[in-house]
Amino acid sequence: MKNSSKQSVKMDMLHGSLFDKMLMFAMPLAACSILQQLFNSVGTAVVGRFASSEALAAVGSNSSVIALMVTLFSGISLGSNVVIANYIGQNDTKRIPRVVHTAVSLALLSGVFLLILGQFVAHPILLLMGAPKDIIHLATIYLRIYFLGMPFFMLYDFGASILRSIGDTHRPMYALIVSGVVNVILNLLFVVVFHMGVAGAGLATVGANVTSAVQILYFLTHEELPIRLSFKSLTIDHDAVSKILKIGVPAGLQGMVFSLANVCIQSGINSFGAGGIAGSAVELNYEYFAYYLVNAFAQTVVTFTGQNYGAGKPERIWMGVKVSALMMIIYWAFTFCVLMLGARTFALLFVEASELEILKDTELFLHISVSFFPVLGLLCILRYTIQGAGYTNLAMLSGVSEMIARVLVSLYAVPAFGYLAVCFGDPTAWIAAVLFLVPAFIFVYRRLLRMRREQRV
Repeated sequence: MKNSSKQSVKMDMLHGSLFDKMLMFAMPLAACSILQQLFNSVGTAVVGRFASSEALAAVGSNSSVIALMVTLFSGISLGSNVVIANYIGQNDTKRIPRVVHTAVSLALLSGVFLLILGQFVAHPILLLMGAPKDIIHLATIYLRIYFLGMPFFMLYDFGASILRSIGDTHRPMYALIVSGVVNVILNLLFVVVFHMGVAGAGLATVGANVTSAVQILYFLTHEELPIRLSFKSLTIDHDAVSKILKIGVPAGLQGMVFSLANVCIQSGINSFGAGGIAGSAVELNYEYFAYYLVNAFAQTVVTFTGQNYGAGKPERIWMGVKVSALMMIIYWAFTFCVLMLGARTFALLFVEASELEILKDTELFLHISVSFFPVLGLLCILRYTIQGAGYTNLAMLSGVSEMIARVLVSLYAVPAFGYLAVCFGDPTAWIAAVLFLVPAFIFVYRRLLRMRREQRV
């Protein structure tokens, strides 16, 4: 591809060996996710240690709400990744700039929309979720402040997606390292020094989002053609919007459905009071560590599949799935050993040893979740492969199966089996999604092979 960036040439996934290229792509992405969650965890730990258990519960009770609000637009950013990767596979350098500038424009618009919407819906949503009366005020404060940073969050998300489409996962990682350090410093300053509690934690997150957005915009404005961003060229290209939304909206709806189902689970968690909420908040920090790493291998498949789908290479897509699965299994074996043996130790980083109920809930949640991570890994790989090939409607339907499973757990299992059922909420949903995705992947792959044969004829 002429005039492409050095990064796109370096990370060309259309030719040559797979394992080393996919590993080179996945590891910075995994490091990026780990660092992001690490810095978030530090913020959570600061609140738990230097504020109160109520403040910790207030921050934790917002996780599913935040995910619900942002996943739709984050899915749209995936659309820009796939579209650009397809054009790279087709060696089409004329339409790439239109997609780049349209994607950044969509990021700004969606971010401002979420900023405004979040101020009005924060309290009503928390009420609907059954947030305990002793934390709902604090939770509302945190959520409203968090949404002040959404324009910057979206700019980073869309910008990172553009860079990943050309095979560059290093610079998004660098941006998060810097923003993560800023997050930690601001958390210590606002929470420990100024005693601002959840408001300080929220402001620290906003500051981190601003930092990451500024960096990603700098990278894009200094990138080589055809990826280079020019603020003067920001536009809404109708053809680009159509292609991005065709892929991104179903992906976003799938994530939104998933998050909505998590809201149902969170409502079940809320019924166990501040102790149960705090325990799940601690556990989720570690579950997210593990999930984001699995997800890194899976997200590699999006760019890989997008490029090879555009180039008409279905056999190479299948090879990429197998390589990603192998990397995921190796990682899970390590994670299983660490979390099964060290659950109590990790929990003590967030709460005092005297909080026996929280420690017990955290340990149980971790042990059950990590046992089902292979199912989660298969889910992510199959879903992202299908999305990378442009069949995002099927991926969205897999999210519906997850939602149904989570709702059933929340309505029937939680009242009958208590906190144990909450711990099985995620694994049950993962299994439901995989049962849908396996035949869906077979359908997509066979269709790709048929298209390849028709092209040869």
